[in-house]
Amino acid sequence: MTHLSVPTEKRLIFLAGRSYPELAEEVAENLGVPLSPTMAYDFANGEIFVRFQESVRGTDAFVLQSHTTPINKWIMEQLIMIDALKRASAKRITVIVPFYGYARQDKKHRGREPISARLIADLFKTAGADRLMTVDLHTSQIQGFFDGPVDHLFAMPILAKHVASRVPREEITVVSPDAGRVRVAERWTDVLGAPLAIIHKRRDPDVPNQVKVFEVVGDVAGRTCVLVDDMIDTGGTIVKAAETLFDNGAKDVIVAATHGILSDPARERLQESRISEVIVTNTLPIAEDRTFDKLTILSIAPILAKAITEVFTDGSVTSMFEDDPVGPEASSH
Repeated sequence: MTHLSVPTEKRLIFLAGRSYPELAEEVAENLGVPLSPTMAYDFANGEIFVRFQESVRGTDAFVLQSHTTPINKWIMEQLIMIDALKRASAKRITVIVPFYGYARQDKKHRGREPISARLIADLFKTAGADRLMTVDLHTSQIQGFFDGPVDHLFAMPILAKHVASRVPREEITVVSPDAGRVRVAERWTDVLGAPLAIIHKRRDPDVPNQVKVFEVVGDVAGRTCVLVDDMIDTGGTIVKAAETLFDNGAKDVIVAATHGILSDPARERLQESRISEVIVTNTLPIAEDRTFDKLTILSIAPILAKAITEVFTDGSVTSMFEDDPVGPEASSH
């Protein structure tokens, strides 16, 4: 009687949609795993077709898609890829979204509004996703929208390391652009051993329904202020916050954010401002016509590759962020 040999080893397969091939290739290179060949194209009416060109049966599948413009198209493509993986008998499907689309719509501000961030999570689950991996969510509670494990990764280690290499830690004050970012800013202060300041916004009592007045809570005079946020979209709030810091005696302002959306007119606003450097990661593609002299782009690929490895080997993603990213000298108080 012939006995069949049954393979017992897990197999990792890494796939990506068409939104950002450069990041996908960089993650694959860091992983040491080839990008699985995928056929994808649009029909004349805009519908998307996807077919994987190798077997995915029994695999631990990781599917990457960056939710960039046109965002709705790329979300739909990722959902179709998840569905195809599920129907082709992938054992586990991990969705990787470096930038989580619709994250800013995480609650109802008024009646008759959607909670679109929850809808996106539900769509992923319905399509067949078992696990979600993302970087610096707009609000942490979005993790609870997905019915399954969520690996919430942080870009702060690479951003803070860059800042620490450029500015002496004793000169730095970390600044939160609003009350909602304070917890993120506090993590920066722990790592850099720097004091914290907060930009407080309030409405101008003399000008109804007008732009808010920006006030600084904390000492920034003579300091290099590191203004930290999760994303930069049109750049209006960040530039206004930087002006307020300079008005309060700041020596220099550096901006550090994970996601560089950089919608118009961000490029012009940031380049013409007194901000000396704008640091972002490559969670989103930044077209050549949106770059500018002050912009520094750091790669998120090593963090994504490491997280994929930890998930695949049943390791600890949390442990990736427990070590000090800038060294003992920079973090000592």
